Amino acid sequence: MQKYSYRFTKILLAAAAAVLAGCSSVPNKAPVEARDIKGGTAKAGSTVPAQAASAPAAPDLKLLPGAENAGKAGYYTVKPGDTLIRIALDNGQSTRDLVKWNVLDNPNRIEVGQVLRVVAPGIDAGAVSSKSVTTAKVESRPLDAKAAAAAASSAGAASAASAAQTAATAAAPAAKDGDEDPVWAWPAAGPVNIGFDDQRNKGLAFFGKAGDAVLAAADGRVVYAGAGLRGYGNLVIIKHNSTYLTAYAHNQSLLVKEDQAVRKGQKIAEMGSSDSDQVKLHFEVRKQGKPIDPAKLLPSR
Repeated sequence: MQKYSYRFTKILLAAAAAVLAGCSSVPNKAPVEARDIKGGTAKAGSTVPAQAASAPAAPDLKLLPGAENAGKAGYYTVKPGDTLIRIALDNGQSTRDLVKWNVLDNPNRIEVGQVLRVVAPGIDAGAVSSKSVTTAKVESRPLDAKAAAAAASSAGAASAASAAQTAATAAAPAAKDGDEDPVWAWPAAGPVNIGFDDQRNKGLAFFGKAGDAVLAAADGRVVYAGAGLRGYGNLVIIKHNSTYLTAYAHNQSLLVKEDQAVRKGQKIAEMGSSDSDQVKLHFEVRKQGKPIDPAKLLPSR
């Protein structure tokens, strides 16, 4: 009996030694739970690619309104610092039209990267943009004998080439309604104190006294009246047709409201120094949204 007990003890000691040896040879690792693509736990024995297991979850990207139109003619991508008023002025449109075309719930909130329609639906944006940089061409047509005789008698010593040019110009179709140049008038009584500069002063500056009259430079409709455009103070913007806008800045008071029709020479504001270091009128003419020199359009005094 004692002999069997001794043998049994030796067997137990040998088994314990084997277990201890096995534990010391296998590193102690934290358990890893593998999950499949759908988020469930993978079955025992299945493998998950290392890249899929370690890759972070894809961010939930927000698709901004109009993103599908980015880069297309007739659309504008909002940049840091933009306001709807500035975008409208730079594209020769009214803020009201931009709100309508883009179905904006809050016109005071636009986001960087948002894409806005800046040309009316149904209008060829390519034709609109090219119209502002190309000059009108006169179509040359054969001059019949009667037209040549009439031109010669009226022009006296005019050459045949000049007579042909006159007849061709007279035969050219009239400008489309809404595209013709307005009949311009001066927006202030005083002289021009600062001229147009495409980089530093995108209009004309008239110095004066607080309360001096600011006049509409042509017939049109008020598309903005307020102080929402930084650097312009109390501002009036008038849309004259599909081509031209005028802007009147730094007023002390505004005498017109948005969507109001105005006539050339009508008093629309009083000169002031809002958002300026002195009393003055800053006057701009925009053709298809681009500033041009008003002095080239205004009549001689």
